[in-house]
Amino acid sequence: MTVARFLSLAAVAILTAGCTSNTATKADTTLTVSAASSLTEAFTALAAQFEASHPGVDVALNFAGSSALAEQVNSGAPVDVLATASQSTMDVVTAAGNATDPTVFARNQLIVVAPSSNEAGVAALADLERPGVLTAICAPDVPCGAATATLLEDNALAITAATLDPDVKSVLSRVIADEVDAGIVYVTDARAAGDAVTTVQIPSGTNVSTDYLAAVVADSPHPGLAGEFVTLLSGAAGRGTLAELGFLSP
Repeated sequence: MTVARFLSLAAVAILTAGCTSNTATKADTTLTVSAASSLTEAFTALAAQFEASHPGVDVALNFAGSSALAEQVNSGAPVDVLATASQSTMDVVTAAGNATDPTVFARNQLIVVAPSSNEAGVAALADLERPGVLTAICAPDVPCGAATATLLEDNALAITAATLDPDVKSVLSRVIADEVDAGIVYVTDARAAGDAVTTVQIPSGTNVSTDYLAAVVADSPHPGLAGEFVTLLSGAAGRGTLAELGFLSP
C-alpha cells in the first residue's frame, strides 16, 4: 500500500468516526409535563402537536390530581411544566418559589354523570340528595372536590358521598363501571366518556367553574422548551384543541 493510499484511508476513517460519534451523542430531549387528570385527552393531543413542531423532543406526560402534582414539584420531582386545575393548587407551588408567572389557559365546569343505564333515574343535581343514591365525588383537597363542595353549598344540597376519589378520572371510572349511581365530574370528562355515561346538565346560573393554569417549573432543565409548551396552550392552536374537547376560554 502506498503512503498516499494509507493517508487517504486514514483520513476517511477519522471523518467517519467523527460523524458516528456526533450522531451517537445527539440524544433526544425529554420534556416532562405534569398535568391535572382532567387534561388527559387535551394534553395528549397537544403533546403530539408540540413533538411534530419540535423534532427530537419527546413530551413525557404525567397525569394526577392537581394537589398531588403540586406536592411532587415541591418535593423536587424532575418536572418542566406544571398544569393545575385551580389557582389554589398552583399557588402552593408559586408560594414555595418553584414556579413563577403561571398562565391561565382554559376553564371548565361541572356536570353530573350516571351510568349509561341510569337505573337510579338521576335527572337533576338535586336527585343526588335522594336516599339510596350512591354518588362519587372528588376528595376536597383536589380542584374537582373543592368545586363540588362549592356547587353543593351554593345549591343548598347535602349529600353523603359514597367515595372521595383522588382525581376526576377516578370518579368517572366508578360511574362507567356502574359502581355508583352518579358522579360529579368536569364537562370535558363527560364528553370524553361519550355513550359510556348519561349526562345531567347543571344550569349555568347554579354551576361553578375552575381555571386551569400552567407554569414553567423553576428547576426545569429545559426552560426555553417549557416556555414554548406553555405558549402553545394559550395560542390559537392550543385554544382550538381545548375548545374542541369542551374547555371554555379563560
